[in-house]
Amino acid sequence: ASLGHRVVCSDVDAVKVAALRRGEVGIREPGLGELVAEGLSAGRLEFVVGSAEAAAGAEVVFLCVPTPMGAGGLADLSVVESVVAEVGPVLASGAVLVTKSTVPVGTAARLGALVGRPDVGVVSNPEFLREGSAVEDFLRPDRIVVGSESQDAAERVAALYARLGAPTVLTDAASAEMVKYAANCFLAMKLSYVNAVAELCERVGADIGDVTEGMGYDRRIGGSFLAPGPGWGGSCLPKDTAALLGVAESVGFEFGLLRAAVAANERQRERVVGKVVAACGGSVAGKRVGLWGLAFKAGTDDVRESPALAVAGLLAERGAELVACDPGLAGPVEGIALVEDPYEVVKGAAGLVVLTEWPVFRSMDWARVAGLMASPVVVDARNHLDPDALGRAGLVWHGIGHPTPDTTGV
Repeated sequence: ASLGHRVVCSDVDAVKVAALRRGEVGIREPGLGELVAEGLSAGRLEFVVGSAEAAAGAEVVFLCVPTPMGAGGLADLSVVESVVAEVGPVLASGAVLVTKSTVPVGTAARLGALVGRPDVGVVSNPEFLREGSAVEDFLRPDRIVVGSESQDAAERVAALYARLGAPTVLTDAASAEMVKYAANCFLAMKLSYVNAVAELCERVGADIGDVTEGMGYDRRIGGSFLAPGPGWGGSCLPKDTAALLGVAESVGFEFGLLRAAVAANERQRERVVGKVVAACGGSVAGKRVGLWGLAFKAGTDDVRESPALAVAGLLAERGAELVACDPGLAGPVEGIALVEDPYEVVKGAAGLVVLTEWPVFRSMDWARVAGLMASPVVVDARNHLDPDALGRAGLVWHGIGHPTPDTTGV
């Protein structure tokens, strides 16, 4: 709508639609509320209940519905197919149906057969938006990918983004569908790789910060996704890696490289827990452990497949009493006492674990933190804090890929 198009959005949740009509955006995404308000006031943005009402008379219909992980790791397309069945009969002749959701290779062809209308084009147009920066990513994209067996349909969809001036890849539908999986799975493998390198750094006495800085200047590698942490998670990478493994298996291809990246990610969570247990004297049973951050990344309120929650669950299995603070969450979180004040988290704690890189956690009163803790130990699973500042306050900092006498071999 911000690009000048008239957009009608539909949902099955009448309460959500009513809130959006009032300009109330219920997710944490910088700039989105302003865009919605602008679209509503300009008359270019409308919200309705039901897909058929939105699709009737539309020139282009985007499918932006959930494709959760299904049996065998493959994406569950039941919602996509139900919406297509609903809108198919009301589509105008010459309309274009676009899959924006992440879908397996071959879905566009499958949906074309399901619609059963040669006068309706089907296009794959995967999204590459990051949570917490979706507006910025949409308005300043690295690329636009559009795939279809119909050149006319592909060009019409690409033209919607013309004002953005981004590089555009026009291809067949199967290739466009593969781009999204290939890109996300590459990023997952990159994160698993840097976590493995971080462990190696600890064992040989190297510093992961200096290593990744040296790597990042290489234009073939780049500096993004080179930050070690508690593992990758969120709503996309776990689902997409499982889906691509499922696709590979369905055609008899053993994708060992990707499977190893997934296994390495699971191991990383255990490794972080091992650091916490060692820092807390060899056991967390019956001990209060503070957690800063539960969302899968800062700037969001999303805990889906969050590595922070995975680490929390493993600590709970070992008997830890968990207290957490996350600026994006109002709670509740099962098995974790969620509080608003980061200082409340560390009161009487045998250890503090930083699991999400919220900026507020960098500017704490470290002397106060040290005074409140039962044991002044911090495991920084994001390498987010300033070790020197913590050290001056009497806190013992344990990072990822930064060996100290206390963490060697952990």
